[in-house]
Amino acid sequence: MSFMTAAIAINSLSYAYQTDKSILSIPQWSLGQGERVFLYGDSGSGKTTLLNLLCGILVPTNGSIALFGEALATMTNRQRDTFRAQHIGVVFQQFNLIPYLTVFKNIQLAAYFARASRAQTQQLLSRAQSLIDTLGLPKDVLHKRVNQLSVGQQQRVAIARALINQPKLLLVDEPTSALDASARDAFMQLLMHMCEAEQTSLIFVSHDAALGEYFERKVDLTQLNEVSAHLAQSTSQQIDSCSEVTS
Repeated sequence: MSFMTAAIAINSLSYAYQTDKSILSIPQWSLGQGERVFLYGDSGSGKTTLLNLLCGILVPTNGSIALFGEALATMTNRQRDTFRAQHIGVVFQQFNLIPYLTVFKNIQLAAYFARASRAQTQQLLSRAQSLIDTLGLPKDVLHKRVNQLSVGQQQRVAIARALINQPKLLLVDEPTSALDASARDAFMQLLMHMCEAEQTSLIFVSHDAALGEYFERKVDLTQLNEVSAHLAQSTSQQIDSCSEVTS
């Protein structure tokens, strides 16, 4: 896979909240355009940090991240914000919808931050309605306030908002934690269908190992992140040493 054709290309990446202590270190990793990956790992393995780096919310301490050939670290804050809005869709665990606004207003905000052209703005309502229809929501839901919707409906609105700008990359963080098994499976089937239809690259983060069955590629960040891998190895060695002493 070439650097320029990868949806994500990570090289010699490290990040430290404190300059003397890295919490994330990934020598090399890539995701192809249209590829979908299930990302899992122990608590503290760096899942949230990695997502924030991929969004451009955080900037690497060392190394580089390129999205579709564009190096995030070389952009200004404003350029990263615009790039994120135009090319990256995010579905948060808590959805992050504004409850007192209508569904359409919530979706419209994503287009606003992407600095949509006048022509794109004029097409926004029809695309929003098309997404709502595909997601199986009632036709009149666009004009309802978010706080009038069920949790399952809010979740689908969050997907619509993430996809409204036709992003090349979708980042999904623990979206099924509030759902029962039936609703979880329905959500996963719908999400995979939408990504396939839009040819969207997907990173899906979850602690629920059962969801890995929806993905051909699965990545354990505990092993990919050299910091957490080293910590896990050290912990294992300490446990083995204690077992030998007590036996």
